[in-house]
Amino acid sequence: MGFIQKIIDGLKKTKQAIVFQLNQLFKKGIFDEDFYDDLQCLLLSADVGNDTAEVIIENLKEKMTEEKISDPNKAQAYLKKVMCEILEDEPLEIDSPTVITIVGVNGVGKTTTVGKLANLFTQQGKSVVVAAADTFRAAASEQLEIWANRAKVRIVKHEEGSDSGAVVFDALQSAKARKNDVVLIDTAGRLHNKKNLMDELGKIDRIIDREMPDAQRLNFLVLDATTGQNAVNQAEVFNEVVDVDGIVLTKLDGTAKGGVVLAIKNDLDIPVYFIGVGEKIDDLMPFDAQSYVEGII
Repeated sequence: MGFIQKIIDGLKKTKQAIVFQLNQLFKKGIFDEDFYDDLQCLLLSADVGNDTAEVIIENLKEKMTEEKISDPNKAQAYLKKVMCEILEDEPLEIDSPTVITIVGVNGVGKTTTVGKLANLFTQQGKSVVVAAADTFRAAASEQLEIWANRAKVRIVKHEEGSDSGAVVFDALQSAKARKNDVVLIDTAGRLHNKKNLMDELGKIDRIIDREMPDAQRLNFLVLDATTGQNAVNQAEVFNEVVDVDGIVLTKLDGTAKGGVVLAIKNDLDIPVYFIGVGEKIDDLMPFDAQSYVEGII
């Protein structure tokens, strides 16, 4: 299955939830205030979020008025264009070496994402090592080891309850010795105690600064798409704790709330770099704005 088709198939639930009503709405060819009100309700039902829905409506109105659009097909094409404009961003480029810290609450698929990213980067010809720095959650390192084995990459881990900073230090030393391209760091997701999380991530940052000062640094936040607008709230909190460079949105295939991607980008101006559209190791895909929009409408 091709890359684009995987994204479209992964968004089926969101599309099924709104596409019939959307087509019926545009088919009328009457683009008055009632049309825009109904369109806003449809966008909200896909968890686009109120602020983002208003931006989409205003931008669509402006384009439709400027071009004097009355054809339903052209109008729907303009809606797709407006959505793509919100989502489009500079493509992610991974230098060598790069250190990527993965953050997120427990249960969003963070450890699984580390394994899938390791596989993706390996498929791109990069050498990868993963650091099991979530020493707080029981069996987290064992779970990561399973994914590391599947991705055929090295893992650096210590015993449960060990110092996460020590794990990161050893992983960076190993990466330097082996001249690895990418270091992926799995971290604990203790959002309920923000101070502990901040202290831990701050310590990890200092170790990376000291041991690999010239490396490209990225912080990826993993969010669960099935939580809808709560994912936006999590992104806001984590962005306060650590500067989030990009989002990995998991479980997009299991929800009708796929519109949350638009809310994240519009509300927080944080790009979504990867989306999870299945449970297999190769079901983590680089995000593509056009394929995503085609997938939901």
